[in-house]
Amino acid sequence: MDGAMGGFDAAGLEAAQAPLKAVIASGDISGAVTLIWRDGEIIDVACLGQRDIARGLPMTRDTLFRIASMTKPVTTVAALMLMEEGRFKLEDPITPWAPEFADMRVLKDPAGPVEDTYAAPREITFEDLMTHRAGLAYAFSSVGPIAHAHQKALGDVLASPQDSDAWMTALAGLPLTYPPGERFHYSHATDVLGFVAARVAGTDIRTLMKTRIFDPLGMSDTDFFTPPAKRDRQAVVYRLDEKADRLDVVGFPVHDVPPAFCGGGGGLVSTADDYLKFARMLLNDGEVDGVRLLNPETVRLMRTNRLTPEQRAHTFMGMPFWLGQGFGLGLSVIDNPAANAWMGPGSEGAFTWPGAFGTWWQADPVNNMILIYLIQNAMPLGPEAVANMGQSERLGARLALPQWQFAVHAALKR
Repeated sequence: MDGAMGGFDAAGLEAAQAPLKAVIASGDISGAVTLIWRDGEIIDVACLGQRDIARGLPMTRDTLFRIASMTKPVTTVAALMLMEEGRFKLEDPITPWAPEFADMRVLKDPAGPVEDTYAAPREITFEDLMTHRAGLAYAFSSVGPIAHAHQKALGDVLASPQDSDAWMTALAGLPLTYPPGERFHYSHATDVLGFVAARVAGTDIRTLMKTRIFDPLGMSDTDFFTPPAKRDRQAVVYRLDEKADRLDVVGFPVHDVPPAFCGGGGGLVSTADDYLKFARMLLNDGEVDGVRLLNPETVRLMRTNRLTPEQRAHTFMGMPFWLGQGFGLGLSVIDNPAANAWMGPGSEGAFTWPGAFGTWWQADPVNNMILIYLIQNAMPLGPEAVANMGQSERLGARLALPQWQFAVHAALKR
C-alpha cells in the first residue's frame, strides 16, 4: 500500500487493525474481515484471526458470515421494489395480505400481563413495519411477560422451526407492546415485512430476494443458508464465556436445502464483497454497475429520518441511541454528526443498520465511502436480554468496532 491510497494514510489504515488484533489475541473474538471502499475502488481488505478455531481455518476475504440484522435493509429494498410497481403504498394496512394481523390487541402495560389488553386503535401499515413502529416486539428487546410469551410462541429469534405461515399466525396471536405508529420498538417487524412482501409478489421470500436482488447484483454468496459446497467458508459463531475465559460455539441448525423459515429480519448469510454491492447500490441512489433496483426518490425515502422528536427521545436497547441520528425505512441515518454518539463517526447523511453478531457497515455519501466490518460474536438473544446487557465485564469485542471506526476516519486525509 502506498503512502496515500484513495485519500487514506496507509500507516493510519495499518494502525486501525490494532484494536482488532488485540481482541483476537485476548480471545474475545475469533477473527474479523474488514473492507474499505471509496471513490469507486476497494482501498483495503483485512482478514484477521480465524473463522474456525477448532479446525485452524483462517479468515479469508470470501468467508461467509451470518449478518443478522444487516438483513433488514435488504428485505426493505425487496418490499420497496414492489411498492414502486404500485402493489401497495406505505400508508396501506398490511391486512389484505396478512389477515392474521386484523383486530390486534395492545398491552395496557408494556411490562404487564399479556392478558391485560385493549383494541388497537388502527391497523399496522407497511410504513409501520419499515420503521419498527408497528407495536411488535422481540423477546430480547422486551421485558416482562411479553418477552417470555414471544420466546414460547416463536422459538429461536433467528432459526424458528416453523414455516412462515405458522410463524405469522403465532406472532399475530400475541398482543402488541405499543399501538401502531406510537414509537420505535425494535421487533420482528422486518420478518413480517418480508413474508408480507412475498405474499404480495406471489412467491416466497427467498425467491423474491434471489430474483429481485441477489441475482441482478451478482450477490452469489448471499442466501438464507449455507449450502454444503460452501460450508468450509462459513465462519463459526462464538460467544465469550467470561468465567471460563473461552469462546464457546453457538450452534445453528445445518441445512442442506433452504430452511422452511427464511427470516427477513436477520436470516441472511453473506460476504464482505457481496454486501458491498448492496451498499454501493444504496449509496448510488438505487443503481450499481448498470443495474437499477430502486428509483432515486425511493432511496431518499429510505435515507431520510421518519421518527418524530418525541419518538427519538425514547431510549433504544437502553441507550439514548437517537442523539444525532434518526431512522428512515430500514436504515438509521446520521443527521447531526456532532451529536451522534452510538454508531461511530460518519458524515451527515451516512446510513447503516448493524447485526447482533457484531456485523456492521456504513455508507457515507459525503466521503463517497463504504465501511464493512464482519465478526461472529453472539450476544444473548433470549427474553429480556437487553435488560442484562450491562452485566458483561469484558467489553473488548464491543469496543473494537468504534476503535476501528475512529481509526479509519482518522486515516482519511481528504
